[in-house]
Amino acid sequence: VQLQASGGGLVQPGGSLRVSCVASGGASSRFDMGWFRQAPGKEREFVAALRRTGSTTLYTDSVKGRFTISRDRDNAKNTVYLQMNSLKPEDTAVYYCAAGQGIILSAYRQASSYAYWGQGTQVTVSS
Repeated sequence: VQLQASGGGLVQPGGSLRVSCVASGGASSRFDMGWFRQAPGKEREFVAALRRTGSTTLYTDSVKGRFTISRDRDNAKNTVYLQMNSLKPEDTAVYYCAAGQGIILSAYRQASSYAYWGQGTQVTVSS
C-alpha cells in the first residue's frame, strides 16, 4: 500500500487544521493506521492511531481532547484524517501517516510497528 499525506499548512495558535492520508494499492480499512510527527532536531513521535477493527483510537497525552483520528465513513475514499484543533506552537512538525497490520495494542506507539509510511506534510503553528 502507498500512503499520501496532505493538508498541512500554516495556522495561527488556537486554530484548526485537518490533514489527510490517502491509501492506494490497498483499502485503508485493512490496516491499523497511525499518525506520527517529527519536529526539527527531535525524534519522530507517536500522535494518534486507529485500529483496523472497531473504532478504538489512541492518542499521545499532549493531543488528547484536541486531535481526532478518523476514517472516511464508508471507506470509499480510503482516507484517514487527523483533525487538529486548538493548535499550539509546539504542534509544529512534519506529520506522517503510517499503516500496519496485526499491531498489538501495546505496540501502537512504536514507529517500528508500521510497515508503510507516507511522505509527510508540514504543519506550522505560528502567529
